[in-house]
Amino acid sequence: MGRVSGKVALITGGASGLGREAAERLVEEGARVLVTDINQIDGEAVARSLGSNGAFARHDVTKEEEWVTATQKALEVFGRLDILVNSAGIGTMNSVEDCSLEEWRHVMAVNGDGVFLGCKYGVAAIKQTSTSEGSGGSIINISSVSGLIGGHNLAAYNASKGAVRLLSKSVALHCARKGYNIRCNSVHPTFIDTPMVRAMFEDADDPDRVRQKLSRQVPLGHIGEPNDIAWAIVYLGSDESKFMTGAELVVDGGITAM
Repeated sequence: MGRVSGKVALITGGASGLGREAAERLVEEGARVLVTDINQIDGEAVARSLGSNGAFARHDVTKEEEWVTATQKALEVFGRLDILVNSAGIGTMNSVEDCSLEEWRHVMAVNGDGVFLGCKYGVAAIKQTSTSEGSGGSIINISSVSGLIGGHNLAAYNASKGAVRLLSKSVALHCARKGYNIRCNSVHPTFIDTPMVRAMFEDADDPDRVRQKLSRQVPLGHIGEPNDIAWAIVYLGSDESKFMTGAELVVDGGITAM
């Protein structure tokens, strides 16, 4: 308990999946959290479940003006911002031949533009209260193993998650050079039991067979749980990782070790 005591986090995509799990774990460890999402009903429910340590803002991560509003709300409600988790994202399965330009642009807007805007306005908000002492601020960008290795049917998703990986390094170096005491790292999960991954099972003719197939691709023999990523986020948001920036935290059950 208390690993992020006194810190304030903003988590995009916090209405479900990895974002929701991260919000719950961060609050358990002493943080206060602004949950943001385009899903207002579920987002508000998550914030209510966090009690006085939670708040909600409806937030389309592709819109610059809504990033201004969201970061300002964190400052107004909680008085500071220490941790930004860019968790909002979408998945798509199409090869370069099958992917339409419209689909490409939509994936890039959410997964790419959303993280870029998050870093831009996250840095601006965090540096208002970050000091030269302690661990300062932490930006945590959720990429994917698909940002490290390719898939034949993941053209847009691969490109967007690869962009998140290298953007994180650029932000890390920029903040270090400026002396902001703000770190930036990326997290790279594999298949995690979230609504987005479960949708892949549900759309298949034989959901159990697809789940088993995905599990066999993981050396540890099973897909991950949201908590596996949430605890990685707690670590990167805490003082425990104060000397870690521009790094890739891979949580993939061994897939990239093959």
